[in-house]
Amino acid sequence: MWTMEQLVERVHAALTAEYPGAPNGRVRDLPDRRAIRWYTTTGLVDRPLGMRGRTALYGTRHLLQLVAIKRRQAAGRTLAEIQAELAGATDTALADAARVPDDLLDADVPPASPPARPDFWKNPPRVPVPPVTFARPSAPMALDPAGLHHGNSDAPLLTGIPLGEGVILLVPHPVDGLDRDALAVAARPLLDLLASRGLTDGRNE
Repeated sequence: MWTMEQLVERVHAALTAEYPGAPNGRVRDLPDRRAIRWYTTTGLVDRPLGMRGRTALYGTRHLLQLVAIKRRQAAGRTLAEIQAELAGATDTALADAARVPDDLLDADVPPASPPARPDFWKNPPRVPVPPVTFARPSAPMALDPAGLHHGNSDAPLLTGIPLGEGVILLVPHPVDGLDRDALAVAARPLLDLLASRGLTDGRNE
């Protein structure tokens, strides 16, 4: 496909390739933008093939139509006579009337479309997940009457509160003035659940 300027250049090349000129000089008159738009309005020339931005694009049929028009004008034909003959003519009829050299009929290859950008939201990048490591305790835990202590003396104290049936509640702070009866009532649903799973020993401390 060609722009209007490129189309006019090919029309000029087609007309001068076969004839150095014409007796009446009309062949040397190249169509300008206004003439091409007028030919399009009257139906002598097809509408552009498409647009690239604000630039109209033309093809080989437009070249054949314009050259055929200028050749008929050089022969002394009026636009009305040319319109009656060429309006809606087939490509074969236009080629016979225009006699455009084959090398001028090769349309330029349109620019390749840019590659489509991938839908990045459908394929999120893989983020490497760092490995997770867990520190092993330096010494086993031991239970004494005062509470549960880690082997490391710097570790925080965990106080054990017997709930009954072999279950011990661990809290992170020492317990003073605890209402054990209220705690036993609150812990009863938990003890019943643990008993149903066989996780108690049935003893009452």
